[in-house]
Amino acid sequence: MNWRNIGLIFRREVLDQLRDRRTLFMIAVLPLLLYPALGIGMMQLTVLFSEQPRTVVILGAGDLPPPALIEGDRFLDTWFRIPSDADKLQVITDDQAADAQDLTRTAWRTALLEEARRLRELIDQREVVSAQLAEAEKAGDLPAIATLRQKLDQLTEALGDQFHASDIQVLIVIPPDFARHLAAMKQAVVERGDKAAEFDYPRPLIVQNSADEKSLIAANRVQRVMDAWEREILKQALQEVGLPASLPAPINAAAIDLAEDQQLSANVWSKLFPALLVIMALTGAFYPAIDLAAGEKERGTMETLLICPAARTEIVLGKFLTVMLFSASTALLNLMSLGFTGKYMVSLAGGGPMAKVGDLTLPPLSALTWVLVILVPLSALFSALCLAFATFARSSKEGQYYLTPLLMVTLGLTVFCLSPAVEIQPFYSVMPVMGPALLLKGLLLGNSPAPLLVYVLPVLATSFGYSVLALWWAIDQFGSEDVLFREAERFDLRLWLRHLLRDKEPTPSFAEAGFCFVLIMFLQFVALKFFQAPLQSAAEEDRGRLMMQLLIIQQLVIVGTPPLFMGVLLTSSIRETFRLRWPNAADLLAAGLLAVALHPLSLEFAARISWFFPPLPESVTEVMATIASGDLPWWIPFLAFAVAPAVCEELAFRGFLLSGFVRGGREKLAIVLSALTFGIMHLIPQQVLNASLLGLVLGLIAVRSRSLWPGVLFHLVYNGLELGRNRWGGELPTAGPWGWLFQFSKETGGLRYQPLLLMLMGLAACVLIGVIVRPRETLVEPPFRTEPVTNAGPPVLAPRQ
Repeated sequence: MNWRNIGLIFRREVLDQLRDRRTLFMIAVLPLLLYPALGIGMMQLTVLFSEQPRTVVILGAGDLPPPALIEGDRFLDTWFRIPSDADKLQVITDDQAADAQDLTRTAWRTALLEEARRLRELIDQREVVSAQLAEAEKAGDLPAIATLRQKLDQLTEALGDQFHASDIQVLIVIPPDFARHLAAMKQAVVERGDKAAEFDYPRPLIVQNSADEKSLIAANRVQRVMDAWEREILKQALQEVGLPASLPAPINAAAIDLAEDQQLSANVWSKLFPALLVIMALTGAFYPAIDLAAGEKERGTMETLLICPAARTEIVLGKFLTVMLFSASTALLNLMSLGFTGKYMVSLAGGGPMAKVGDLTLPPLSALTWVLVILVPLSALFSALCLAFATFARSSKEGQYYLTPLLMVTLGLTVFCLSPAVEIQPFYSVMPVMGPALLLKGLLLGNSPAPLLVYVLPVLATSFGYSVLALWWAIDQFGSEDVLFREAERFDLRLWLRHLLRDKEPTPSFAEAGFCFVLIMFLQFVALKFFQAPLQSAAEEDRGRLMMQLLIIQQLVIVGTPPLFMGVLLTSSIRETFRLRWPNAADLLAAGLLAVALHPLSLEFAARISWFFPPLPESVTEVMATIASGDLPWWIPFLAFAVAPAVCEELAFRGFLLSGFVRGGREKLAIVLSALTFGIMHLIPQQVLNASLLGLVLGLIAVRSRSLWPGVLFHLVYNGLELGRNRWGGELPTAGPWGWLFQFSKETGGLRYQPLLLMLMGLAACVLIGVIVRPRETLVEPPFRTEPVTNAGPPVLAPRQ
């Protein structure tokens, strides 16, 4: 590798990008203009929104008890924590005098009151029907219940439509004689009498539409006003009987806020900087990568670049460093612009809501140093990914189509990291995007950074590892002539379907295998809702059997059906696609024994790293408890947990998917891809890792034996052993010599394996894997000859490595 060539290509690409006005605008101009404009615009919109009063209509205002709740067309400012909030609600009551000088306002007020009275009529009808429905349910009259429920739904829908069509944000209905009832209640309290009937009277009703943002905000303010007014009424009632006003709140704990301005600022930056760093690092790599790869093809300069005295790896590295430079520059300029703009806007806020964060000081130098450290692997990862996708694209437009899903996935991971409940932990630290974002979030907060330093090495190591893999993929893409010189073609759905169904290959293509995996994952997602509903409504004694039935249905319909359907529809050889050859006895026996050997090793490995993962979901623990309980006959869990997965998952992942992935001629890569997809299909993090490792073994068995059946036997034996361990593990002897092999763990409540057994099983697994990967004898056809050959002899047998 010649670093001088890489430097020359790097300088060439950087100069070309700097001549592009779009690149300069995205990197330098946009950050300098965007955030100040957004800050000023958001402040202006906030001011405009806060100055718009919301309409509150009160019917029955004449029955309001003292103290006074309303003054003119507004609530008294004494009921607000911030007195100026009283101007944000405009109150219309049915006892206000008409304004003879303002006829327009009088007409508007009259129209609102008419709308409010029509709403009250619907409310009264709805309450009558609700009372009738309660009586019918109490009597068990099923026909009446159905009729009344339908009528109640109609009234509720009519009430909602009419309220939405009106200009009313909140409607308050005060019941008749409310003040008199309240006075009678006070008198009953004064007399210390047992007059329970005096306390049973209609309460005010607040009507709102929570789907309407204006109505929701106004209703929240009205509710706070009513609560303050109610507390004052209660306070006066207690004072009249000589009781302390603090009686309803005997605890009334005081709060001390220890937050300093620097901590408040750190809290703000910890929410903004990680998200912006991730998004802008990707955005900064997005357009340069498309221009350097797909744009090179469109301009016709790719051929000229390839004939220069530089290896393709050197060309890719030069382009990669260019994209990484612009990615990091974009992220840093955006962070700087956001930081200074935010600090300046808060200083202008004065006493507004933004002033609550104090002076909004910028993060300390140590935190900003971590920003630079974490930015390097992030930019490297996004630059390599964008360059690989852009190299595969035929044009810049197609490159944008490929990179948009990457942007959406990154946005989803970033939003997840913004949740206050999500903190960095061992599992998240090795996840792409999530690890750097959560680590930076914790470091910017500045609270006890020492525990977070433990995650620095795994975050940086895995991020650089993902970057290297993505860069290897980009180099591989750039080294393929079929990728670099693909011609743009017009897509015709009818011709594509005809080609798909007529021109069948013996095995699926790489794209068909990938689509099959996406289809399985989509069906898994859709089935979650349909599987949860019957489990929630099932009786407790039927849940176990129903759970096993749903597991079998999941395997047959979601995992097994898509590959079988696609295999029949898209391939010409079911036998080749699903590797349905009958294996030799040695492979079959080795696969079965290997499952026995690897079972304790994989379980002990999973137990040792259980601290690394979040706790198992409740649904998984419930399934394991059902298996271990013994309430069901053993063959039902065996069918659901061993037989169905062994057949369906092997057909899908070692059959259809592996056959499609191996079409590229790279058996090792195909085995890795089939193992990863097999692990991801299990969804739960603990199972993803374990299933991926076992998927490597299963893929190796399928490729070397050229048959699906050894993998099916391995899968069946492994899951069967796990089922037996959960169901009968506590009955195994652990005393005497057996204690050298087994041990019942009180911490986990399950069977654990002793080092002696693990060592023996490890040696056995090595021997059995050696049997599986042994050289095979295969037929080699004699070379083609133009002249006739006599006495050619039998075919030659040669070893296949």
